Amino acid sequence: MSYENIIYRIEAGIATITFNRPKALNALNAALLAELSDALDKVAADEDIRVLLLTGAGEKAFVAGADIGELATFNTLQAKHFSKSGQTVINKLQELAIPVIAAVNGFALGGGTEIALACDFIYASENAKFGQPEINLGLIPGFGGTQRLPRLIGTNLAKELIFTGKMISAAEAGRFGLVNKVLPPESLMDEVMKVAGEMASKGKVSLRAAKQAINSGINTDLATGLNIEIDAFALSYFSADAKEGTTAFLEKRKPDFKGNLKS
Repeated sequence: MSYENIIYRIEAGIATITFNRPKALNALNAALLAELSDALDKVAADEDIRVLLLTGAGEKAFVAGADIGELATFNTLQAKHFSKSGQTVINKLQELAIPVIAAVNGFALGGGTEIALACDFIYASENAKFGQPEINLGLIPGFGGTQRLPRLIGTNLAKELIFTGKMISAAEAGRFGLVNKVLPPESLMDEVMKVAGEMASKGKVSLRAAKQAINSGINTDLATGLNIEIDAFALSYFSADAKEGTTAFLEKRKPDFKGNLKS
């Protein structure tokens, strides 16, 4: 598939997907969602990719929400299909085995916040804005916002944001626990690439095992989660990278992780 609404590139084991409808503030339409789904399939199939970054083209927006012009034409069944399609793509994003970072460089509203919530963590520029403004259109979030936002920041804060539809600043999102780090706009991508490169240098099996253990265990009781960790630890222990890491430690040198999912 050729892409018109996103830019997809890979460099040094780091894949970047850039939402590329800057004139529409990178708003989500059916075509963009289809391209995003295809790109995520490529990321999942490429074992050389260690980390995925998501960001938006231009200086104004990450993703400013759904394309209202398209949304306004839907009947009830089409609206249901659009919500289902969006959730399917965003679920695919969350289920990627590798770390995923959202680099939010402007408005992340509605579906933009919902995409960012499905990433492993968020770095934001100082001018970023977050929110679930669907209530102002007589709607509710349809791409997972009513479920992921309360799980991340707590039920009461999520209700306040969803019921009022208000936007919050990057600094406030940081205080809520929605954003990991807030950076000057000119420093955002450099810092994101730096942390992505750091993660990409780690062992492939251990990165995936850590993400799997966290995501699988977070919604279980502690005892079940600890058993999940035991199994994930054992799998990582027998990887080539674990052997390299422990040997490098004993030899007082920096490890050179080159293992793959088969060794």
